[in-house]
Amino acid sequence: MAHAEGQQHPISGYFKVWGWLFVLSALSYSVDYFQAESYLRWTLILVFMMMKAGLIVAFFMHMRWERLALSYAILIPPVLVLVFVFLMTFEADYTFFTRGSFFAAGS
Repeated sequence: MAHAEGQQHPISGYFKVWGWLFVLSALSYSVDYFQAESYLRWTLILVFMMMKAGLIVAFFMHMRWERLALSYAILIPPVLVLVFVFLMTFEADYTFFTRGSFFAAGS
């Protein structure tokens, strides 16, 4: 009788994740269907995207069962990138305003 190597995870967890991914995708598509506008639209799309990415990383990349140090090494850099992107949106607004003021003064 052969012994199975490695850790076995219940398939019911994967079915639940697939169900949640389907629900989150439907919610993401409903943002466009109901024609949400401006910051609400992009905030909802990004929130649903991050939730789906988190589920995929946790279950299908098996990060849920990894050591905490490995999880931090993989999860913290994307979070920091999102923080930097958020900060750079303010910098982009300032740069856009400064360029508009500078070029408007020359005309």
